[in-house]
Amino acid sequence: MPDVIDQAWRVFLDYTQSYKLLTSLLLIMVFLGCKRIIIRLLRRQSKKSGDDRRHSINIIDQLGNAILLVLLLMLWSTEVQSLALSIAAFMVAIVFATREMIQCFMGFIYYMTTRPFRVGDWVQLGDNVGEVVEMDWAKTTLLEVDAEHYGYTGKHVYVPNNQLMIQVVKNLNFLRRYRLHEFSLTLEPLVNPYRLLDDFRAKAIEHCSHFRDVAERYKSWIERNLDAEFISIDPVIDIETNNFAKFVVKVGLFCPSDESLLLEEKIRADWLSLWFDTIKAEQKKGGLPPVSSDQA
Repeated sequence: MPDVIDQAWRVFLDYTQSYKLLTSLLLIMVFLGCKRIIIRLLRRQSKKSGDDRRHSINIIDQLGNAILLVLLLMLWSTEVQSLALSIAAFMVAIVFATREMIQCFMGFIYYMTTRPFRVGDWVQLGDNVGEVVEMDWAKTTLLEVDAEHYGYTGKHVYVPNNQLMIQVVKNLNFLRRYRLHEFSLTLEPLVNPYRLLDDFRAKAIEHCSHFRDVAERYKSWIERNLDAEFISIDPVIDIETNNFAKFVVKVGLFCPSDESLLLEEKIRADWLSLWFDTIKAEQKKGGLPPVSSDQA
């Protein structure tokens, strides 16, 4: 029996060496077919369970391509060796002509060894902010995210992998659900803003009360992963003056990303209501002249 197996194996090797082109085509078809079946099964399982399997699918896709390339190189090793010897004199020119591709490949190796992010994370690569949807040896594909409002723009951004080695890479994954949102209000120095601070803080806390428990858990998770405490659950309110001697009320919120603009609108409305009510009360007492349209 071992002799039969050994003989069959030799026949198979002789056949592959005699018909390399046909063997290569069959190898590519079988390999790509198996890979597609595995990826379809993973996607179907991901839809049923609700888990995000895009990272696993991307790894299987790239690993399968690498294994297929290695098998083809082994099959055509004699021809590849002869070709390499014949172009040795032109190697410098080839490296110079393909330096961008080599840099992209080195960027992919850098990603595989350091893993600064994974498929599904929100990242900032240079000036580009988006969700990583695919990663191969040449490029990183991002689904663009508006850096100000943290909403999808619907555009795809393709970043060459060489940028991973020369640009600052920021992992913004914790901003997918919660973010540190800051805004300010600039007002004329008509009344003392510190008189309104307690009422204003109470109203701001009330607006944030419905997500406080979830924010506490998310805050703990972020600070545990970053090994630093820098997030306040309650709104942070600060009052300053600018170069024009006007009051600047600064508000910082740790809030759901999709509610940040709505919360900002409500908190702005609360402050302006308190501000103008106080001005009207002072005017009734005679402590303030009527407010002009420019001051309002």
